[in-house]
Amino acid sequence: MAGVALGAHRGRRGVGLGGLTGAVTLAASEAVARARQRPGELPALWQRTATSAALVAPAGWAAGRLAGAGPVAVGAATGGVGGLLGLRPQKVLLGPLVGAAVGTALAARARPVPPAAAASITMAAYRCVSPLLFRDPQVSLLAERVPAQRLPFVVPRQARSRRVGTGYVRELAEELGGHYVADAADVGIVASLDDLAGPDLDPAGVDPLVREFYEHTTRFTLDIVPRWRLWVRPGYLLYRTALARPLGQANVPMNQRETQRGIRSRIDTISPPGTPPDTEAVAVRGWIRSFADTDEPIYVGIYTTYRHRDRGYVSVGFPLPQASFTATLLPRSRADGGLTLTSRSDQEHPGHYLAYRDPTDGSLTALAVHGFAEELDVHRDEGELRAEHSFFLFGIPFLVLHYRITRKQPTPR
Repeated sequence: MAGVALGAHRGRRGVGLGGLTGAVTLAASEAVARARQRPGELPALWQRTATSAALVAPAGWAAGRLAGAGPVAVGAATGGVGGLLGLRPQKVLLGPLVGAAVGTALAARARPVPPAAAASITMAAYRCVSPLLFRDPQVSLLAERVPAQRLPFVVPRQARSRRVGTGYVRELAEELGGHYVADAADVGIVASLDDLAGPDLDPAGVDPLVREFYEHTTRFTLDIVPRWRLWVRPGYLLYRTALARPLGQANVPMNQRETQRGIRSRIDTISPPGTPPDTEAVAVRGWIRSFADTDEPIYVGIYTTYRHRDRGYVSVGFPLPQASFTATLLPRSRADGGLTLTSRSDQEHPGHYLAYRDPTDGSLTALAVHGFAEELDVHRDEGELRAEHSFFLFGIPFLVLHYRITRKQPTPR
């Protein structure tokens, strides 16, 4: 299609020749890039640049044909698309600027530049300039088709259907064949804080109330007050409408008015087949938070702990259709007896990972999402538990969830 669009201004012969040339050129470059690509690497930048330039050519042709857009308009729009795909706020601003500059330069030429060519040239220019200004990759290919044991920081629990929802752990139990307990009593998101001991955390120094919350989470209720940064709200509303609600996953309340509907918090567990259904034998802990009035999902997270060398880590897997998103967090003690879980660390494992598990052999292909970070602080404030869950995108804070954590009242008999 790119070759057809680029050759359209030359008539039928140009369309045919352009289509053939484009197909051969892209196929050859793809073959060379794949041959030189090493395991665990993304395709070469030059190949990704060529592919991006080819993809926008038909859109440039359509803009010129249907709207009469010139090089400046096509360049600015193409640069804007490139910036949006880069996600980073700085790239969102950079894209239209580069596009407008390239479009202006093309418009100044004595010989007119076709809109399709203007779009391709702009995208290629943006893809060349962007890595020079932003050298730290925000997403990288971590592993390709490797055994799950090689990635202990990834929780490869994926949804088999298009929706995750509050029934996910029950469906997972049917798949695994374990003993399922809905809304388990007196269970925590971790079995013991002792499993997390390391140079940054002495469990003996953790406030007993904080420890009780982690080891017996179901004894408590949570009230949430979300604080969104203004700049991220439009994008989040689009994401929530198009993805979060249909998926039944990562559907964070937009404001305090929504949280007044009430938040239901529960943990569903799965015990291995043949073992008694008690907390000591729990193999899967699924912490489910939903709106109390409709049970509409907010989060469905699979909580795990593991040790690597002399440290313990918390890995939370968020199932997605045919994939999973994992947050691996490093525990740290607070001076006031509180506990911090953070992905912002120089250690090898903390971070966020998007993984696909091959259904045929169980191997994992995983991306490391460097541009996303989070930090959870749980502590006592004037005798009551409080928590602040902060999220960062490309180093810029965009959301803080403030939690008031209170002990459940005994159920009247």
